[in-house]
Amino acid sequence: MWEFIVALAEDLYSLALALGGPGLFLIAVGDSSFLSLPEGNDILIVVLSTGETWGVMTYYVTMTVIGSVCGCSLLFSVGRRGGAFMEKRMKKSRLHDLKRLYNQWGSWAIIVPSILPPPTPFKVFVLSAGLLGMPFWKFILAVIFGRSIRYFMWGTLAVLYGQLAKTFLENNLPLIGLSLFLLLTGAIIGYFLIWARRKRRITQ
Repeated sequence: MWEFIVALAEDLYSLALALGGPGLFLIAVGDSSFLSLPEGNDILIVVLSTGETWGVMTYYVTMTVIGSVCGCSLLFSVGRRGGAFMEKRMKKSRLHDLKRLYNQWGSWAIIVPSILPPPTPFKVFVLSAGLLGMPFWKFILAVIFGRSIRYFMWGTLAVLYGQLAKTFLENNLPLIGLSLFLLLTGAIIGYFLIWARRKRRITQ
């Protein structure tokens, strides 16, 4: 079974490389919905964008982002329509934690995991957003923002550094994920500290 899955993933990657932009779109739809193709989009963007112009890279990244938005929308719809079914099979403590997360962080609960590479369980956050009634337009904007940051980062590195970027991605993905997480956490904490300070000044 595992050999079949690996062979299927290799075939999908080969198809994406052959099709270019449409292939990236299809891989992104699958990876962001019901399939799991770890690092597939990241690696394909780097491979296809290496040696290309900024315009070509932007095209590849845009197709990937659109595909990811479509795939995430499917999962979001499952969470929204199957909410009652999911709630019955979810621990109350887990559901309470998710509600508190979305009430406290709002769109950031989607933006942050959408930027981080695997093993971040992004699909869980997407399903939860639908389950907990997050506005669809806010969800879509959050996915577009987060995925654009992630994929444009790799596209930019591919145009600038080519093969070096591909090698670095393959060998240092856990380190990249940790670095992005720490960077985003620091940025979010800084934002809320500034917001709290301004609010305190207004109330004084």
